[in-house]
Amino acid sequence: MGRTTAVRRRVGALDVRLIDRSARLKPSRLDPSLRRLSGFANHSKLWMVIAALLALTGKQGRRAAVRGLLSIAGASALANAVSKPVSRRARPIAGSVPVVRALVRPPDSSSFPSGHSASAAAFTTGVALEYPAAGAMIAPLAAAVGYSRVHVGVHWPSDVVAGFALGTAVAVSTRQWWAVRDPEPAVMHPGGAAPAIPDGAGMIVLVNPGSGSSDDAIDRIRAELPGVQVLEPDPDRDFRDQFAEQVRDDTVALGVCGGDGTVATAVAVAVEKGLPLAVFPGGTLNHFARDAGVEELDDTVGAVRRGESGRVDVAALAVDGVDDRYFVNTASIGGYPDTVHIRDRLEPRIGKWPAAAVAMLRVLARAEPLDLDIDGRRESVWLLFVGNGSYAPADKVPMSRPSMSDGTIDLRWLRADLRMSRSRLLFAALTGTLGRSPTYTQRRVASVRIDNLGSPINIATDGEVEAKGREFAIECRPSLLTVYRPG
Repeated sequence: MGRTTAVRRRVGALDVRLIDRSARLKPSRLDPSLRRLSGFANHSKLWMVIAALLALTGKQGRRAAVRGLLSIAGASALANAVSKPVSRRARPIAGSVPVVRALVRPPDSSSFPSGHSASAAAFTTGVALEYPAAGAMIAPLAAAVGYSRVHVGVHWPSDVVAGFALGTAVAVSTRQWWAVRDPEPAVMHPGGAAPAIPDGAGMIVLVNPGSGSSDDAIDRIRAELPGVQVLEPDPDRDFRDQFAEQVRDDTVALGVCGGDGTVATAVAVAVEKGLPLAVFPGGTLNHFARDAGVEELDDTVGAVRRGESGRVDVAALAVDGVDDRYFVNTASIGGYPDTVHIRDRLEPRIGKWPAAAVAMLRVLARAEPLDLDIDGRRESVWLLFVGNGSYAPADKVPMSRPSMSDGTIDLRWLRADLRMSRSRLLFAALTGTLGRSPTYTQRRVASVRIDNLGSPINIATDGEVEAKGREFAIECRPSLLTVYRPG
């Protein structure tokens, strides 16, 4: 007890010396600016404005903005609703700083910790986790907000330091239940035998404007690779059949510009014809392109010109014994297709993990359990997820795919046969303990057979509802597809 008291006294004495030193600073043009900055940071108005600007920069900015605001919510709650009522520390006495700096209406709540500093650090750290460059740009502003509270005489320096520590810790802790997406592309098998095509001659590119592919993307492909043949299919006919019909003896490679559903169609033809595939990102959903390391059209163009490629595993799907389907991202049964639909609709506005959480809440609220036989084991499930390759993290909502070359499929399901399974699932997801919850099962296997014990059900692959059936057999086909990708 004596040691704690001594530490408090030393910290208190240092606080007095530092705030006295700050008070003796000569008046400057910075005084009004720091006072206004301190006021604008009230109720996190400053960070909300920055979050709105970040959201305009694209997906990475939106994820950063959402994580930053969620971090503020946690830090603000801990600082203002928990720490301040417990500490009840007096603020610096009135007149400790020159009148020109002082706030007209200084706060009268407990001084420890600084809520402004906690929010500043929480937002900056949350942003930096998703968008390091943006976090680095915001950090000086966060530091200025913290110092401004000392400059205007409403906080001791140690309050600011404690607020920074609290906010940083809260933001870092969000990774426990919302994993940070790994920016690195998935690992592929080396040695893809794709030819170099400097002008695109001998390549047929399937373009699906209905998936979000823009005219600008199509024009750029033609400009960069003038020898390509572009196929814009008849929407009233099967895309796969039309694409396959275009392949000739002199065709050396295939390409695709569209979302994940269009990519899956092109993959089926590429596998059937034994040709390498170039994926030009251009759809509304480009998960495969992102994982393959071709997030920008220039990445694919460069790889095609140089003949750089790798080989990836592809998952083969048979429905009721008919073996004619492939998927490169995910397949799902039960409520998962609805979850994906809701998540993808919300993701552009609030980020992937929050969208996934909202989607899960909505789907679980109205879902009916499915009785399945999974490799001979009877299970009652809410939904089932199958990923082509290894998805991460294993114990949370999947955020990234470290590998498309390990010869496995990622199998996960949510159990419905346990007491209060819905509530337990949601609690586990929100607390980051899903991997330890008995309601959640995750395995990596080479193949799986799923038999529905009820009426026929839908299976969705790569975001599209593919077929309805009773028996589903899925297996990994290692190194089945060669994909152009920068070396």
